[in-house]
Parts: sequence; structure tokens; C-alpha cells
Amino acid sequence: MHRRTLLSAALGSSAALSSPRLAQAQGKRVLRFVPQSDLAILDPVWTSAYVTRNHGLMVFDTLYGMDAQYRIQPQMVEGHVVEPDGLTWTLTLREGLRWHDGEKVLARDCTASIRRWAARDGLGQSLLAAIDELSAPDDRTLRFRLKKPFPLLTYALGKPGSPVCVMMPERLAQTDPNTQIREMVGSGPFRFVAEERLAGARVVYARNPDYVPRAGTPSFTAGPKEVFFERVEWHVLPDPSTAAAALRAGEVDWWEAPPFDLLPALARDRAIRTAVPDPTGYIGTMRLNHLHPPFNNPALRRALLPALRQADFMQAVAGEVADGWRDGVGFFCPDTPMASTAGLEALTAPRDLERARRDVAASGYRGEKAVLLAPSDFPTLKALGDVAADLLQRLGIQVDYQSLDWGSTLSRLTKMEPVEQGGWSVFSTYWAGMDQLDPAVHSSLRANGRAGPRGWPSSEKLEALRAAWMEQSDQGERIRIAAEMQRQAFEDVPYLPLGQLLTRTAWKGLTAPPHGFALFWQIRPA
Repeated sequence: MHRRTLLSAALGSSAALSSPRLAQAQGKRVLRFVPQSDLAILDPVWTSAYVTRNHGLMVFDTLYGMDAQYRIQPQMVEGHVVEPDGLTWTLTLREGLRWHDGEKVLARDCTASIRRWAARDGLGQSLLAAIDELSAPDDRTLRFRLKKPFPLLTYALGKPGSPVCVMMPERLAQTDPNTQIREMVGSGPFRFVAEERLAGARVVYARNPDYVPRAGTPSFTAGPKEVFFERVEWHVLPDPSTAAAALRAGEVDWWEAPPFDLLPALARDRAIRTAVPDPTGYIGTMRLNHLHPPFNNPALRRALLPALRQADFMQAVAGEVADGWRDGVGFFCPDTPMASTAGLEALTAPRDLERARRDVAASGYRGEKAVLLAPSDFPTLKALGDVAADLLQRLGIQVDYQSLDWGSTLSRLTKMEPVEQGGWSVFSTYWAGMDQLDPAVHSSLRANGRAGPRGWPSSEKLEALRAAWMEQSDQGERIRIAAEMQRQAFEDVPYLPLGQLLTRTAWKGLTAPPHGFALFWQIRPA
């Protein structure tokens, strides 16, 4: 759940700006960046927080990357060979790869890194289950022997959604997956400058002079990672107005996620540019608890659909900002290969509040209390919670609205007990569109009950369709199965899609940030 912090205002201390031009005074080129939040956790495998994912992609590299067309491309590897039966994959590392401590990158480092990452990632766990043996026959060769074909092997190793499968030295990768690593030694384009980190205020990176970009054309997380700054400083600012003033004054160069209400003022400064950096955006979701009344009743969950207006939720956060949001969003990220209109009339047909009220009454709902959580200190999520509470109340559902701080909300969401014992019924949040690309990475569509993600839906049909999609290598069949999954999801309603939020980024004196989230290579001075 920490990943949704991207949508909050930047946090931290204005003390970060006390000496913003330190490195420039020494004749070095510095990129000064205001991140989405403080970098509280360094280990990109241990957490799914987006700010940590961005940090991880600076310090560490990956075996594969994803280009702007959502295709997986070799990154640390020269390439791979698959035996005709699909059961043996041989990957060969590029020459010249070295860790930041000067040691050579070895295949056994990578096999250990894969195992540690896979223990904490949903798709990685599916990969582990398919592996009979993962070995390093020599210093540059990784070999997968599989129990059954796994067409998504390179996709798993190269997906940009959290947690990313980053490579680290074997001595670090052997750390228990449930224990954070503290030492940041990677092979990526930047080195982490630990001695200059100031919690809540500043994070510093230096260009890795020994990094050898692969050949080709950069595209999203694939291709050469060319660095044009000697140093990158993350300045964590506590107040959006402070960040806006710093950008206008030239004290910072790039602000990752300005709030929507400040965008008009930024647009009036001719030196500042804004854009949507990631067309997949953030998908709003109303997560329902399937374990206990009232939402363990599928008829009640379906009864909500005729009354739900995605525009109400999106406008509560983004208002009328042009291109700030879209509705008509189903269970897969819009404008990506698996998105479809299958069953979408459940959300796009004319809204009918009276019909929804009748459906609620006919569902067998008996007035059970629905505990709705709305974080008091997380404005974007609280706005979603407020709209959800109003909708449910208008449908005749007895809402117990509980506004807690973000930390308490996160703790509460782990509870599987009934509401009488401290549980919960409904919670609204955001997921990055990258995490709803397809069934392989879409954790909210998992329907494996208590073994699954919070909300714990159960659906044998959804799980069977997901398994069929995972085993399929034909893209046309994958698209067909994903459409069937969406139709089934409108029957089972594991959650309610609330629309797509398209956050913007702002910069001054730089070339436009590339497609995707905060990528610090390829950024150049204007």
C-alpha cells in the first residue's frame, strides 16, 4: 500500500535547499529534483513504494527493460536462447559489467538476486513455482530449467512495476527477503552517496563513471542509460507552495508531482514546462473486503455498479484540470494491449441511482455496518473515501466512516477480522497504471482468497483465466482471455474501478522528462 504515496504532496524539509549549488560551485553539473516523498526505505525489493523503485533504478540495473511500446528488451544481458521445448532458457550477460565497488558482475550474483526478488513479487513467485533449477554454469551464463514452459520469463525479469527485479552482488542478495538491505551497491548509472543522505531532507547520487551503457536507442527503461549530470540531488520539501516557489526561483530543476491546484499558477511561468510523464497514470480503485458482511455478498457488490460515476471520484481529486483524468476505465489500464470494452457497459451505461437502490434491497443486504477507512492526512485518498461514503449512504448502506492517519490506516488494512473485531469493509486508493497492464502484474485481480492481497476476493473462474493467460504465448489469445477476465470481474467485483488520474510533472531549464516515471538518465540541460 505504500506505493500510493506518489499522489500525496511532497514531504520533507526546506532545509534541503540550504546549499543547493554545492556541487556546481565545484564546476559540476547538478540536477536538483523534488521527489514524490522522502526516501524512507532504500531496499527496492523489500518494498513496493514507487519512490524506492525510482531510487532502485538509479543505483541498480536489470537483466531486461521495457520500451515505450511495452516490449521487453535485453538490458544487462546480451540475449538469451530458449530450447525448442521451452523448458531451458540460457541468458548471457554483457561484457564489462561491474559493481560500484569495482567487482565484476557474475552470473551467480544474478541468480541470487532473482531468488530474493521472486520471494516478494507475485509474478516472481509464479516464476519460482515453474523453475526446476536456476544455475550459473559460468561467470556470464544464467540457466533456467523449468518444470513447464513459462512464456513470461523475460517479462518477469524486466517489468518496471514494483518491486523491480534489480541485480545486486551475491553477498547482498543472500539477505533474507524479509530483511532490508542497507548497503547500496549496484551496477547502475548512479552511485548512492550514503554520507550525504539527510533523512526527510536530502538524498544524493553521483554519476557512475564506470557504467557502460548498452548499444541502441533509449526507450523507457530499455536501451542505453546515458547520464548527462555529474550529480543528482533529491530535495524533499514539506509544503507544495515551498516547492513551487523553489522551482520558479530556479533553486530546483524538476518537481515530480505538483498537486493539481497549483498547476495553473505554474503554467503562468513561461520558463516552467509541465507534462504528463506517464500515460498509464494512476487508476483509482474502491477495494471491498470479501471476507465478511456486507461485501462478502456478490449481489451487493454488483448492485453498486449502476450508480457509480467515475467522474465524481476523479473530479474530487483533480477538479476540471484539462487532461487530468478520464473515466470509462475498466480493469486494465486504458490504451494498453489488454484493455478492452468487454463488459464495460456496467460503468458506461447511463447511471441509475434508483435501480442501484432496488438492487441493493434485492441483494439480501440486511443493514450490516460497512466500515469505510479514509486517511485523514492523505488528501487524495481522503477525497476518494469521501465520495465513496456519500455513494454508499445514498444507496442505503450503513456506513461507519472512520478517518485515521495514514500509518494507522495501513495497519488496519492488514486485519482479516470482522468489523466488530477491528476489521474494515471498504477502502479507496490508487495503483499505477503500470501495475494494471495485464493479469501477470495486476495484483488486485488476484482472487485466491486469504492467500491473496488485501480485500481477499475468491473466484475460481478469475484464477483459472489468469492461469490460462500466464501459460499462453500467443498475443491474440492473451487479449481474448483478458477480455474474458474483465467480463468475469464485473460479475465477481473484486474491486470497483474509479477512473484514471493523469498526474503531471514540472521542470525548468531541462529537456522534457522521458516517457515514464522518474528516470534520471537521458535528462539533459535545455
